[in-house]
Amino acid sequence: MTAVVIGAVVLLVATGLGLVMRRARPARIDSPEQAATAVEGAIPGFAVAGAVVGADGAGALAVSHDNRVAVVVPAGRRVVAREIGWTAVRATADGIVVETGDRGIGGVALTGVDVLDIRRLAPASAGPSAAALASRGIATGALIDDPAAAEAPASGSL
Repeated sequence: MTAVVIGAVVLLVATGLGLVMRRARPARIDSPEQAATAVEGAIPGFAVAGAVVGADGAGALAVSHDNRVAVVVPAGRRVVAREIGWTAVRATADGIVVETGDRGIGGVALTGVDVLDIRRLAPASAGPSAAALASRGIATGALIDDPAAAEAPASGSL
């Protein structure tokens, strides 16, 4: 009889620990589509043109057709989206960092995402200009908008 009671207690404890561990597991953003759905559901009038998710799923950015930008982060078992300004987005050696200014969200790192990924998000006519990106420390020197310029060697180079 004692073995049955001990077995039942062990089973209940294991089940309880499993539920606690499952809830403690942080949510993640699995796809750009999930980020886009979260943004369009949370921000009225935000029609997503493109989205990018960090390699670890801990954050995402979405850009609208009219050049608005939103950050997406996991919060518990759901995903939260907030509209931000382009000035909140900056590049680092590890990826893109978004300074949300929202105490509930804080800073969001998009590991493995680079400036080219961000430039590809927005429609060509609406994307942030090279000057706007450069003012945030995002280098655009490797971006060439004119294919003819890519083929011509720079003057004075070998």
